[in-house]
Amino acid sequence: MTMMDKTLSVLMSTGNLINEFASLIVFSILDVLDFLLCYTYKVVDFIVEAEWKPCYCTSARKAITSSGNILVSEQGESKKIVCLTSSKLQLEEISDTLYTRSSLVSEVSKTTVSRLKVETKNVMIQDMNKFKKGRSTFTINSTIIEMLQGKIGGKKSHTYPRWSDCDCHTCNAWSSSTTDSTLFLKAEVPAGNVEDDVLFIHGFISSSEFWTQTLFPKFLKSTKSKYRLLAFDLLGFGKSPKPHDSLYTIREHLEMIEKSVLEPNNVKSFHIVAHSLGCILALALAVKYPGSVKSLTLIAPPYFPAPKGEQATQYVMRKVAPRRVWPLIAFGASLACWYEHISRTICLLICKNHRVWEFLTKLLTRNRMKTYLIDGFCCHTHNAAWHTLHNIICGTAGRMGDYLDVVQKNLTCSVNVFHGRDDELIPVECSYNVQSKVPRANVKIIEKKDHITIVVGRQEAFARELEKIWNSSSS
Repeated sequence: MTMMDKTLSVLMSTGNLINEFASLIVFSILDVLDFLLCYTYKVVDFIVEAEWKPCYCTSARKAITSSGNILVSEQGESKKIVCLTSSKLQLEEISDTLYTRSSLVSEVSKTTVSRLKVETKNVMIQDMNKFKKGRSTFTINSTIIEMLQGKIGGKKSHTYPRWSDCDCHTCNAWSSSTTDSTLFLKAEVPAGNVEDDVLFIHGFISSSEFWTQTLFPKFLKSTKSKYRLLAFDLLGFGKSPKPHDSLYTIREHLEMIEKSVLEPNNVKSFHIVAHSLGCILALALAVKYPGSVKSLTLIAPPYFPAPKGEQATQYVMRKVAPRRVWPLIAFGASLACWYEHISRTICLLICKNHRVWEFLTKLLTRNRMKTYLIDGFCCHTHNAAWHTLHNIICGTAGRMGDYLDVVQKNLTCSVNVFHGRDDELIPVECSYNVQSKVPRANVKIIEKKDHITIVVGRQEAFARELEKIWNSSSS
């Protein structure tokens, strides 16, 4: 090892130590701040709305059931809930990362309530012994009865925006609709016959404009003459519905895509292009419609296979949101993932006032800069972002390997993976992890590109790459 290498090694080690120490201090302060904001929001919510919505840091059970869902199991990596729709009961899981996130405050709280837990456990043992004496039964308490009566009786969820959410027409047009709400869809349809459909699925806190403002204008006329391009805003983002009683689970996202895009447009076979979080939904769609997918293009797929013995959901949360102040994108992800109330404050400042930020951007750039990235970043609610982040990115961690196994065994379509070498949010290793499960996947690493610039800034080159993939899959 040369002197230069030794010097660089020492500098890197020093930098890592400084980052770890600074992170320890900063996140300890944020732990306390989030705890204080919890009670602050309860007071403000009660003053403004005459009620407060339970949060996960105080009671996971209340936070879940307040959305009209019935909690039936609390075992393992996820809670099992029953979601009652207008026509059927749905049993699904939500990520344990919503209600299990270690912090300075939570560790102190564990010590404080340990005695109460012991007493509660003794009472539960006595109750279980009573049940064992007779045959097994299924009981429903009065709260569940009232919940079912309210649902069956046609009780509707609140459609008004919360005081901390934006109340503009763009964000809430769906709430005034007299028909069933569907996802916002931007479609470019050929004048003649449609040969194939292409679904574009955006990533976290983004929108369909991530595609329509970048790739759509760059596709050749020959491409637009035979492919129907379908880009949509995911549930809770952009101009799509943002229901306050939704837990934004994988089932809810997929059902809205089917209801809003596949069924009304008679989509039978299709190519998929997905970015980041959208890759998870793309894989879930491919697994559900294995005979319909003609090609699968994944951009920066967040696949973190958990080591043996590790809890997959918690492992992925630590990888995506490592509680570090540097790099900045990791710091932002940590704020969004670990802190329910700090992230709500960020949404209050940014999302509720997105029109102000758009105006200032246009003013400062003299209207020379398109604001579609800002629009996508700002047009969502805290409830949508919080639940989608945990229930999709973290909650599906244990399923990703299974999804990829199905793609390898049951799908014959081409699989192409693109990743930016400088992506500091989703590392390049994630794409190689995909390839390890699907050996036929073609992985292409783009030098000097990150999580966003893998598309933005190289849209023309990427449009040519996509056209080549579709044409080769169709021939």
